[in-house]
Amino acid sequence: MEYPKSSQPLPQHAKKVFEGVLFSVWQWEQKMFDGSTQTFEKVSRRSSVGIFPVTKDKKIILTVQEQPGIDRFVSLVGGVVDPEEDIVDCAHRELMEEVGATATNMDFWYSVQPVTKVEWPIYMFVARNCEIVAPVNLDAGEKISVKLVDWSEFLEIIQSEEFRDEEVALKVLRLKQDPVKFKELEEYLLK
Repeated sequence: MEYPKSSQPLPQHAKKVFEGVLFSVWQWEQKMFDGSTQTFEKVSRRSSVGIFPVTKDKKIILTVQEQPGIDRFVSLVGGVVDPEEDIVDCAHRELMEEVGATATNMDFWYSVQPVTKVEWPIYMFVARNCEIVAPVNLDAGEKISVKLVDWSEFLEIIQSEEFRDEEVALKVLRLKQDPVKFKELEEYLLK
């Protein structure tokens, strides 16, 4: 699995000037087009995983979540990769914790760094043949309920303001313009 390229990679000569609980702040001197230099900044955080879970009967598992200080939202399953944790293991762990499900296959779909000024790799997986086998095991700051939807319901939900995974919504809706590629995506996700 390749590390996703950032649209503004963190230079090797950048220096960490602050380390917080979630974010670190990096600074470096950047030469400008006129020959002057300016201090540039970027924050970094641990990698995340996102999971597109599909049941044996081709239902997509979504989460309806509440977290302190954030409006209620709908999303795929996902979370932060723990230090030293394998990315695929993290995807399986998050699937079990957030929806109590197992998957027979965890297929890598794509990776992305969605924000220019944040070094934040996100690895997306398709979890196949998911089966809910246990109660959820949530963090203290999570309230999650599970919602099973079919493909057409999913397409409606990703267009709503409540859907939080904008990168996935954008990826799906862009392909909707090309019927052949859109059908290929549906077949890939629901196979």
